[in-house]
Parts: sequence; structure tokens; C-alpha cells
Amino acid sequence: FQRKGHSARTLSPEETERLAKDQVLVSEFKQLKLEKEAQKNWDLFYKRNSTNFFKDRHWTTREFQELKACWECADQKLTILEAGCGVGNCLFPLFEEDLNIFAYACDFSPRAVEYVKNNALYSADRCKVFLCDLTEDDLLENIPADSVDVVMLIFVLSAIHPDKMHLVLKNIYKVLKPGKCVLFRDYGLYDHAMLRFKPGSKLGENFYVRQDGTRSYFFTAEFLSQLFRAEGYEQVVNEYVQRETVNRKEDLHVPRVFLQSKFKKP
Repeated sequence: FQRKGHSARTLSPEETERLAKDQVLVSEFKQLKLEKEAQKNWDLFYKRNSTNFFKDRHWTTREFQELKACWECADQKLTILEAGCGVGNCLFPLFEEDLNIFAYACDFSPRAVEYVKNNALYSADRCKVFLCDLTEDDLLENIPADSVDVVMLIFVLSAIHPDKMHLVLKNIYKVLKPGKCVLFRDYGLYDHAMLRFKPGSKLGENFYVRQDGTRSYFFTAEFLSQLFRAEGYEQVVNEYVQRETVNRKEDLHVPRVFLQSKFKKP
């Protein structure tokens, strides 16, 4: 099942106790090392997993009506930016649906960018893909100001240090057309992935490191709203999506929590 709403997931007493015990943070030295090596760790992730780790995201047009705009008008072209495109799990399903789309796509990982360029569905006529650290590299070097109809920020911001997230929002603000939206989906507070981290993985409040050195932040609706509003965006939608994945064979019920939101540039 799936439900949407403004309330965060309620923990069981056992889960509450487990999180309360896990208060020891990773050392400052290791945290600085993880920040310095963030690009290398993501590049190694794609080296190990190739294009096989994430499933293609065919749900984006169902969840975000903005991506269907050019279905309604045959002569309407949609310009999108997928910020943090990975290997194209969002991008190529959109192209397969034969939308009249031109896409800018960028990623932190050189290897991920090459996978996008080598995909059979990639065409320079429909897509411009480039390497970009969204916290440092100015998007205006590759995209004209105020030219993008939709920015997709899907499972990207969680991988960035919370102190630098505002830099990403400031960067994409410059290329988004006035009146248009950032479409956001990412990990929400108390998602199953957050509860699985072992002691010694905590970097800060709701912020953890995986064994491979990649990091993940788990958002509250309040934190995300404050983050976007501080950079001049207006909130359109900001809600939790709660799902339960069931493995009947092993009788496992896995709670998934995401935050799904839209923020508009005035």
C-alpha cells in the first residue's frame, strides 16, 4: 500500500530505543575525509554496480503531472534538468514515452555521465549531459538562465552534506523559469534504510554513511521546507509518502518513507 500525508512515520518502541542508543558520531577526521572523497566514492559505486543497481523510474509521470505537459500540446516542447542524473534511470524512461522533451542532465560521477552517453537511447539532439558538482560548478556554464521548465531532484540532495544543500538550490534557481517547479523526491525520516544503519555510521542528525563511503540524509518536511524557502522558492506540495513492502515468503514488512514535494520559483 501507499499513502501520502503531512505526518511522519511513528516508530515502534523497539525502533525508538535503538535510535536513542545510537548517538556516537563518526570522528571529525573521518567526516572531513568522506566529504573530500565524495566524488571518488560515488564513482567507485558506479564502477562496482554499472547501470544495474537502481531500477528505472517509470513512476515519475504518474506522480508529477508537470512531466506530461507536452502530451497535451503536440507542439509544446518541455525543457527539463535532471540534477544528479546517475546513469539515467529517470531520464531514459521519459524518452521512451516519446515525450517532446529536451533534457539537460548532470552528475557528480564521471563514470555515470559516460554511462548516460553510451546508452542506446541517448541522443545529443534530445539531451545535453555534463559533469557537475552542484555545490561548486555554476550551471550557467552549460544552461541558459531562466530556460528550464522543470528541474528533477530525485534521490540526489540526500547524498550531499546538509551544510551544502542550500548551494544546490541556489544553483538550480538560476536556470529555472519563473513560475516553474523543482520536482523533489528523496528519503524521508524513519525510512527502513535509516533504521538499518549499524552503530558507528552516524554523521549527524538524520545523516549517515554507508559501508562504501556514500552518505545519505533522511528529510523531515519541516527541514526541506525551510531549506527551499530560504533560497526564495514557494512551497506547492510537501508531503510524506509511506509505503510498505511485503515479502510474503519470509513474512517481512519493510516500511519505506519518502518525501515528495514541489517548490516553485516565483
